Amino acid sequence: MSDPTQSHDEPAAAPSFLTVGEDARRIAVRVTPGRATPSHPGILWCGGFLSDMRGTKAEALAEWGARHDRRVVRFDYSGHGESGGEFEQGTISRWAEDALAVFDRVTEGPQVVVGSSMGGWIALLLARALAARGESGRLAALVLIAPAPDFTEELMWKAMPEEVRATLMQEGRWVRPSQYGPGQVITRALIEDGRRNLVLGAPFAVGCPVRILQGVADPDVPWQHALRLVTCLAEDDVVLSLIKDGDHRLSRPEDLARILAAVAEVG
Repeated sequence: MSDPTQSHDEPAAAPSFLTVGEDARRIAVRVTPGRATPSHPGILWCGGFLSDMRGTKAEALAEWGARHDRRVVRFDYSGHGESGGEFEQGTISRWAEDALAVFDRVTEGPQVVVGSSMGGWIALLLARALAARGESGRLAALVLIAPAPDFTEELMWKAMPEEVRATLMQEGRWVRPSQYGPGQVITRALIEDGRRNLVLGAPFAVGCPVRILQGVADPDVPWQHALRLVTCLAEDDVVLSLIKDGDHRLSRPEDLARILAAVAEVG
């Protein structure tokens, strides 16, 4: 569920930091200055599992914001990128708390929330939290890229062999081999916390238009997973775009153009 495509070659100004949670974890944030108004909403980027805010898609979004005078806010979850904390202590609840803190304390006015992979799940949890507070009006739209809601259960746990599940439950962690680099540590806490944050199942409302871009050739999140999400969204204004030769990263120039076009359409 990660996006290994990064673009860290260019130097960047140091991020600002928020202190979040009872453990006072430091969350790194970058802001592209610009408009954030009802007619031109701000943009909030929610990245993927083991990704960071200087990845190809996040940088492309920030550059688009600079060209169009649009305020773009990016951040790294705890244990990711330039933020503090240990990755192995991370859970969906903690990362959703990070996102909500950034939304509350850094964004201004209505927002288009752009969520990639795990960030799609985080965006949906953010929408749920705002609805519970009666603040759904601050969501102008969701743009979800290869969204992976409930991935800890549907795409990890259910796909694990029995011996891997036993290791995870007994030892509290398992290192999953990765084609992109070092193995990915999966913890029992991540799996069990994920079950407390499941969103697929009964229909639910997010209170805004939704655009979903999904690669049919995605080896990590099957396109059928995106289709299942569509069936769960109560809104009428939901559009799923399937990219036949698209992989999970969707970071090719033509993919970036589709993502930016989707953001421009709803915002």
